[in-house]
Amino acid sequence: MTTILLRTAGELHARTRGGRRAVVMTMGALHEGHASLVRTARDLAGPDGEVVVTVFVNPLQFGAGEDLERYPRTLDADVRIAEQAGADVVFAPAVDEVYPGGEPQVRITAGPMGERLEGSSRPGHFDGMLTVVAKLLHLTRPDTALFGQKDAQQLALIRRMVRDLNFGVEIVAVPTVREDDGLALSSRNRYLSAKERHTALALSQALFAGGDRHAAQEALRARAREVPATHARAEALSAIGESRAAADAHAVAKASPGNPAAVRAAARMVLDEAARLDPPLELDYLALVDPSDFTEIKDDFTGEAVLAVAARVGTTRLIDNLPLTFGAAS
Repeated sequence: MTTILLRTAGELHARTRGGRRAVVMTMGALHEGHASLVRTARDLAGPDGEVVVTVFVNPLQFGAGEDLERYPRTLDADVRIAEQAGADVVFAPAVDEVYPGGEPQVRITAGPMGERLEGSSRPGHFDGMLTVVAKLLHLTRPDTALFGQKDAQQLALIRRMVRDLNFGVEIVAVPTVREDDGLALSSRNRYLSAKERHTALALSQALFAGGDRHAAQEALRARAREVPATHARAEALSAIGESRAAADAHAVAKASPGNPAAVRAAARMVLDEAARLDPPLELDYLALVDPSDFTEIKDDFTGEAVLAVAARVGTTRLIDNLPLTFGAAS
């Protein structure tokens, strides 16, 4: 398969369409995480469909002092990666193709969810992101658009925009791709020195620590439900290696779905240790949120949640997250 590079929406619209069109939106600097999105898109589109990868560095989502000029532009390499992953088209419009009248006077507003976490750290970022996603959905006219779970708040806002504004497109989430050491793939990883990268591993390690604590709690709850007597419950808990919980088996049995505070604490411990490294990790936020609105979950929460973290190492800001489920079915 030879991937075609197109620069204008007119060229894209002139193509004959057979099956479904699946679009993967990127800002370029493609890596294996993007390739995973493209391969998933290829599977969804099927042999008769079309996969379009957009490459556009959107100026609207970069705030003052952020890395718009520093952001890598590697279009030739991007086309090769897209082609290897199964893309039919790389759509790489110029700024005046996307914003022909200059910066748009009418924009999408992300609302309250867009002001939390990433939105608080990067004011206006999500308004710019949603505006360009809306524009690119209109310009590419897909049946399906795929986004990575690494940008969990972005994904949640895109889903909300599509639902609230009745976009006729299916939004598909693709799991985060990680390097062998656990670091989530990001175009910004290339900015890290060897020592900075070592510190940056604390992001994923903190998430995994929180995830392990959550899994242990859910296992304890499941085991506790099976044993009615307090003494027997304590023995059962001891048998699966959780002595602290076994010491208070009654509390564990009564605790509803899990303990979000314990999950946060387990993750925070890793991040606190990383803050003492050289170079240190400078934490922006650690949050355990409801993905429907990105508010912090309460102790009695049940359902899907996201453990999210953002931090700076040196001059590089990184984000990561881990999906969790509280109150697994009995």
